[in-house]
Amino acid sequence: MAKDEKTTEETPAAKGGKKKLMIIIIAAVVLLGGGAGGYLMFKPSSAEAEAEPEPTPGVVSVLDAITINLADGHYLKLKMTLQATTDAAEAPDGSKALDIAIELFSNKDEATLLTAEGREAAKKDLVAKVVAAYTVEKKKEVMDIYFTTFVIQ
Repeated sequence: MAKDEKTTEETPAAKGGKKKLMIIIIAAVVLLGGGAGGYLMFKPSSAEAEAEPEPTPGVVSVLDAITINLADGHYLKLKMTLQATTDAAEAPDGSKALDIAIELFSNKDEATLLTAEGREAAKKDLVAKVVAAYTVEKKKEVMDIYFTTFVIQ
């Protein structure tokens, strides 16, 4: 009987020690994970360290005005200019930009383009697509677009 009492007294002590050990291990893992996550979140990324310089403005190419059929039966008269960079060997041909504008704006309706937010969102989309279309070997030939005429009828 004395043996049974002795083993039952040691078992709870061993279980308590295992629980403490597990809590310490879990706490250490959480702290290390949080530290690693914080380091990865706040360390400067290689993209920021190797950020390419802003392109310098070059020539401005004035494009002809075009009329685009909008999705709801209205028309958009659009005239824009392309701001080239100094990386461009010559003034960019506007045919790609006009094609992208027709593709983008023909899916829009009048109500969307009449709001300032809708027009700015559409322009932002257009600029991103045109800059990508005029990027050759990681050199941007066009850096921005300016609307000189934007009339909805």
